[in-house]
Amino acid sequence: MIAEIEKFIDIQNNIDEILKNSPFKMSYIIEKSGIKKPTFFRKLKEKKFTAEELLVISKTIEPKQWRNETKEEILESLKRSEEDIKNGRVHDYKEVMNEARKRLESYRNGNKIQ
Repeated sequence: MIAEIEKFIDIQNNIDEILKNSPFKMSYIIEKSGIKKPTFFRKLKEKKFTAEELLVISKTIEPKQWRNETKEEILESLKRSEEDIKNGRVHDYKEVMNEARKRLESYRNGNKIQ
């Protein structure tokens, strides 16, 4: 538990650098956080976000990390993918792209995507 608390403190103390290095614009992060802009910048300056606020911000700037897949689940998924390839359960890139274009065009024309 000590390690988790130390990590929280580290994130809290370095949140300005973390956000600066994020691939997202600050306006997007602020919008997703649900915190009013002046309050957000005050909290950023003072480095006083709550744990819940930091969690929302973290989920916004690192969405892929919240799938909670374990190493075993990832390895199993890779194994299934390799078996699919070996057994011919694959799709041609051009066919997939053509189908996607057809669906997109249908959507743009106001038709339901099938």
